[in-house]
Amino acid sequence: MNDVQAVRALAALAQPARLHVFKLLVVAGRKGVTPSQLSVALDIPASSLSFHLKELMSADLVTQERDGRHLICRAQLGHMNDLLRFLTANCCEGEPCLDAQSIACTTC
Repeated sequence: MNDVQAVRALAALAQPARLHVFKLLVVAGRKGVTPSQLSVALDIPASSLSFHLKELMSADLVTQERDGRHLICRAQLGHMNDLLRFLTANCCEGEPCLDAQSIACTTC
């Protein structure tokens, strides 16, 4: 991860609706969620949700995959973990105080 990628990801998450979408997708894990399920769960109109998903996909935080007639949205957990590692790489004055595994989502 570099500065440009980190800024793009953080900018995408710096909006309440997109943050809620991303958090819901993190909870869903590998199973993912359809846009219609997201729309209902978060009470976001489909047209607005489409815009927010596009922004999250542009920042590499979300993927969409077609499953028959449905789209399945999933959080890019690897990219999220890269962002967390990037943000904490030089904490504690460079001392190794955080284990990389302790900040990574590994249960999904």
